[in-house]
Amino acid sequence: MVNFKPSKLTLAILSTGLMAVSSSSFAYEEQAEKEKKQAAEEVEVIEVKGFRGSIVESINTKRYSSEVVESISAEDIGKLPDSSIAESIARLPGLTAQRLDGRASRVSIRGFGENEGGTTFNGREQVSISDNRGVEFDLYPSEIMSGVTVYKTPSASLEAEGIAGIVDMQTVKPLGKDERVIQFNGQIEQTSFDKLNPDGNDKGFRGTFSYMDKFADDTIGVAFAYSTMSSPNQEKRWNSWGYPTFTYPDGSDGSILGGAKPFVRSSTLDRDSAMLVVEAAPNDKLQMTFDALYVDFSDEKILRGIEVPFAWGQGSIAAETATIDPSTGFVTSAITQGQRVVVRNDYEERKAELTSLGFNSVYELNDTWQLEFDASYSQVDRDIWSIESYSGTGRGDSRGVADNLGYEFDGGNTGATFSHDLDYSDYNLIQLGGPLSWGWSSALNEKYGVVGSTNADGEYEYHPYENQLQDGFINAPSIDDELTALKLAASHDMDSEVFSSVEFGVSYREREKTKKSEGYFMTLSSFNYPNNPGMLMVPEQYREGSVNLDFIGMGNMIAYDTNGLIKDGYYDLLAESLTNSSHATKSWTVKEEVLSAFIQGNIDSEINGIPVTGNIGVRYVQSDQSSQGNAFNTVDGLVVSSPTDISHDYSHVLPSINLSFRLDDQQTLRFGAAKTISRARLDEMNSSVSATYNQQPDENGNYWKVEGGNPALEPKEAVGIDLSYENYFSDEGYFSVALFHKDLSEWIFDGTYDVDMSGVADPATGNVPENSSATGHGKVNGGSGSLWGYEISVAFPFKIIDESLEGFGLIASHTSVKSDLEDPDGNDYELPGLSDSIQSLTFYYERDGFQARASMRKRGDFKGDVYGLGFSTSQVDILGETIVDAQIGYDFGEAGVEGLEGLSIFLQAQNITEEPFTSLQGDNALQVRDYQDYGSTYLLGFSYKL
Repeated sequence: MVNFKPSKLTLAILSTGLMAVSSSSFAYEEQAEKEKKQAAEEVEVIEVKGFRGSIVESINTKRYSSEVVESISAEDIGKLPDSSIAESIARLPGLTAQRLDGRASRVSIRGFGENEGGTTFNGREQVSISDNRGVEFDLYPSEIMSGVTVYKTPSASLEAEGIAGIVDMQTVKPLGKDERVIQFNGQIEQTSFDKLNPDGNDKGFRGTFSYMDKFADDTIGVAFAYSTMSSPNQEKRWNSWGYPTFTYPDGSDGSILGGAKPFVRSSTLDRDSAMLVVEAAPNDKLQMTFDALYVDFSDEKILRGIEVPFAWGQGSIAAETATIDPSTGFVTSAITQGQRVVVRNDYEERKAELTSLGFNSVYELNDTWQLEFDASYSQVDRDIWSIESYSGTGRGDSRGVADNLGYEFDGGNTGATFSHDLDYSDYNLIQLGGPLSWGWSSALNEKYGVVGSTNADGEYEYHPYENQLQDGFINAPSIDDELTALKLAASHDMDSEVFSSVEFGVSYREREKTKKSEGYFMTLSSFNYPNNPGMLMVPEQYREGSVNLDFIGMGNMIAYDTNGLIKDGYYDLLAESLTNSSHATKSWTVKEEVLSAFIQGNIDSEINGIPVTGNIGVRYVQSDQSSQGNAFNTVDGLVVSSPTDISHDYSHVLPSINLSFRLDDQQTLRFGAAKTISRARLDEMNSSVSATYNQQPDENGNYWKVEGGNPALEPKEAVGIDLSYENYFSDEGYFSVALFHKDLSEWIFDGTYDVDMSGVADPATGNVPENSSATGHGKVNGGSGSLWGYEISVAFPFKIIDESLEGFGLIASHTSVKSDLEDPDGNDYELPGLSDSIQSLTFYYERDGFQARASMRKRGDFKGDVYGLGFSTSQVDILGETIVDAQIGYDFGEAGVEGLEGLSIFLQAQNITEEPFTSLQGDNALQVRDYQDYGSTYLLGFSYKL
């Protein structure tokens, strides 16, 4: 039996792949780079740069990785193929993205949503600005990343966990570069929509400066990058309240529009990022690397529209005007008389600061032993300030001027258009104040008591509170997420016919995530009861003109500066948490302490003359989790809460194997099998609950009822098998077919569980009941099923057909995914993020400095998480979509233009076909929940490298 030993040319290619795959073992990278240089001296190498060079490097990463991976590589820092990391990732085989406010943000891998995958930065797990674990990738700047690797199969040495896979973002390694680099990148950005709000933005910019160099005889390397961005995004949105049952004159039932909340949105995403990498290799035995990333993120949104009540409003529906779809019973058009609307001028700001620090040291003890130490810290703070401001023709129900409103669905799923009689751009008619009686609060009732207003006959009268003092509302949730990790590992080179080396180590990470939920009622502070009629004309200095709502048929409406009115004291704020217990449930802290140990053998052998590489190993994970929250009840209309602190621990043994059979110089057969876990969502495992003592026992014999989070939730589990065939028929081309299957267990569904209430007093009496057990209502582990599918991917350079087609090529993939998952009661369950079908296609041409490419990514229908009331996440049905982007560019240096070496320019168009984001409510395609039209975005940019 003879061990497989790669040739020098293979080592040269292999080292390129290792540079993209490895995230912490920097000594190995240095050795690979040395071998690459040595091989290059003896072998003629044709260097391909630009987008084609990135393709070659990505293919080599996939080809020589021990695991099943997909990769994106950048020729230079700041030159990933797309302006967004998520957009680049979404084109990889088996991956796709969900858009958030028009930007690709949440990534799904092989049918699993973002909460089932892990995300790392240089191999270290990352915190998240969302309420849960799933990373929103628009936080991370693509401009300062050097590559992304997606692990579809795990190995024991990988630190992060996830049933779906692991996405690792990587920074540049300055000691691996041959020369000093000083580079400037700049872009200007334009949306296809003109300003939808007069105080919004339709133009933006991006700029990046990067510097890399080596000092002290190439023993110290430094890379620094700073990036700033102000990116506009605009949206025309149709949003429904819902579709209640409607009884027709003949007694039959159908459905009708309950109400709608269409609006236009203008957003500006401001992001400043700084990255620093320092590498030190003072001798041949020691290599140290420090990396840091800081991101200051602010997303400002201006939203203006009209909430249009219909079946749930004050008006009466004229039955003779109703048009009914006979196939569904849905009322496609109707007119309601005597209706009153709510004019909305909203403002939202989402701010976040991310800090990520890491230190890695590798020491070569002798010729066969290496030691590694790794320490990291990441932390993010996120605050949301989301304002709703109400205005109309009069305060409260049945007051002010009414309108006759009609709606009509045109047969598509773009929502309805409306007809109206009033002029909603008239500042004399539309004034500040709550036009409908929303948002009951005993705290508001006690504070304001009575209010005066003018009746229908023009006479002034007093009347009780009647819920009429909510003139707006502010949602103000915040997140703090902090993670610290340590790792000690060692590797030992072996002289064996099976194993080339063995790795083992231990790691510890501690994560603490806190969410604080709060809301505020807004009431005009100009009230001087009982002498004020209750409405206020918008002061001149806060008027912004008008907003056009022709896309829904409502014409123009008044536009004013809501944030300015609040800052200048025009509204009083009252905390909703005084009387609304939901904030107590949504406020929590979850802590996790995870101790892991692993051992992994790296395989370099052969079977019957076929070289076999890969790894086999096992990882042991011990988890201690705890949650601090609130147990609450409502007494005399006010929320009374007491602290909770609940702990739980568990452990897992996670074996894995990855084998790669090199059939010949081109063909490879891969096999992978592993047990994996995905931890429960953080908002589901918190200890904030409502506790109620009932006089009669429930079906379990318990008098206590507890509702909320379940701190005893354990991870979901899966046993996965992967089999793939890969054919690398060219330096720029490959063909791959992959099959995958996962058996799923311990999934998480709604259910009941036991809770010990020993020593807890009944809030109504103050006495401790004899019965100390409770029935908890929330999420529980249970149910089982499977997920399976296949992937076909190809990278094909057209020069294989004929040399005259040099520079032309395509990259394409198709993924099909199916699942069969049932809850504990045997009901079918659809996984969030799962699209039955995913495709991607890129055509490109690159030669003599000219670059052009067009890309398409397509996914089928799926269930996705969106933000609901109070910024809690809710799951909706989202229609499939096809996103088309294109880019052309010119590299003057590659074209041989003297004096312009290092300069390149490009023009990029995103979402060329203006594909909307559409979600439904119910099985009827006409019952649109959301129709979001983002238009297109255009970017003109340059890169200059000294």
